[in-house]
Amino acid sequence: MHLPLLAFFVGGEIVDLVGETGPVAKLVLLLLLIFSLISWAIILSKWGRLRRARVQSGRFVRAFRKAQRLQDVASVAEQFRPSPLVGVFEGGFEEYRRQVGSSGMLRSLTAIQRAMQIAASEELTRLERNVPWLAITGAVTPFVGLFGTVWGIIDAFHGLGTAGAATLRAVAPGISEALITTAFGLFAAIPAAIFYNHFGHGIREMAARMEDFTLEFLNVAERTFGGD
Repeated sequence: MHLPLLAFFVGGEIVDLVGETGPVAKLVLLLLLIFSLISWAIILSKWGRLRRARVQSGRFVRAFRKAQRLQDVASVAEQFRPSPLVGVFEGGFEEYRRQVGSSGMLRSLTAIQRAMQIAASEELTRLERNVPWLAITGAVTPFVGLFGTVWGIIDAFHGLGTAGAATLRAVAPGISEALITTAFGLFAAIPAAIFYNHFGHGIREMAARMEDFTLEFLNVAERTFGGD
């Protein structure tokens, strides 16, 4: 994934260095590549999901405020499905419908609030799924790369001692090959750390919107029937 970009800037020298690395360094690079590919798959998927959730949440709230009855919102809620507010609404509406259907009146707003909080927790769990992997990648991959570098430097100096030629020209190729693993570790870690924080902010924002929507739903239910 990163090789074409690096090759463009350094004329393919990085690619040559990767090809000349030892088996331990190649294993480290393979592990970093796996971390990076999984992270980018999560980033692209989560980016699209959160964007759709924000857009559809705005549309759903507007539809909710325009509706005359909660039943009207329930009939059109499915078209806003990417929004987590739909799940929160359905959790509250199901409890609302049980109470009104059995007695013709609203007995407990607290029960509706609890149902909506449970639904909001489930929606947050879905939004947060796989995001911790980005934190793991951001924290672990620099050290994985550093391990490859340390191993490579040890190997380079061991070879230098064996050859007996203590010159910069003799040790520089081995050290440059070793440092490539640290560079790849940072290439894997930096995007993961950036997007982990970005998604965390977006999820917290969505959690606040779900709390606000719960209060708005309870206000509508109380105005309609009254409650404790």
